[in-house]
Amino acid sequence: MQLLKPENRKNNPLPLLAVGTFGLHVFTLLLLLFHGSMLQQLGRQLTPQSLVQLVDGRAITVDPEPNLERQPDAIRRFVGETMSLMLTWSDQQPPMQVWEISSQLVADNFKQKLKTELTNLNPDSQFENVNRGAENILVIQKISQPTQIGDGKWKVEMFANELVFSGYDRLGKSTSFNKQILVRAIDQPATSLPNAALPLHFAAYRLGEARLEIYNVCDIKDKNCSGNPNQALP
Repeated sequence: MQLLKPENRKNNPLPLLAVGTFGLHVFTLLLLLFHGSMLQQLGRQLTPQSLVQLVDGRAITVDPEPNLERQPDAIRRFVGETMSLMLTWSDQQPPMQVWEISSQLVADNFKQKLKTELTNLNPDSQFENVNRGAENILVIQKISQPTQIGDGKWKVEMFANELVFSGYDRLGKSTSFNKQILVRAIDQPATSLPNAALPLHFAAYRLGEARLEIYNVCDIKDKNCSGNPNQALP
């Protein structure tokens, strides 16, 4: 009964301590919420969202991807369309002209080696000498899902056939083109549009917007395919 006396309740410091502790916790929580809000605003300022217009006309905002990140479908599309562009030509659209434009999508230290080896793979498709009525078409059967082999680097397996037609042989000849293709992310598009741009220039420029480049091509059975261009097509 002594505990219930008014003078005991007045001198007891526990209620005041409890109220003070509760108030301190509330203040700390509000301070953390304020700091969290400030950090979110700062994050949005440092990584602003991008406005993207969809095909149907709708506009959405998206978070920016890290520079070395690419979507698997974007990589597969880049490989398929780049190789098709590079290996599809005719006497009206000469292979040398096609190569000069499409090779912008190939790493500088691999261009000459790839050009030489593509010619050696199919002697009928010489870059410099094209017979009248000659035509070359790359028919892709399958492109695998990309395998990441490093930061901003992927390997893709492509199964295709190179069809070569000549003026006297309209049935054509098929050559297997099953390769491992190594691509990597780059900071800036390597393609550019000249003043008198051809449709090929626009096609290469559109592919270059993916900010990828081919930096090695190996045979599909090569177990040592790496980023070293010296270990390329056999």
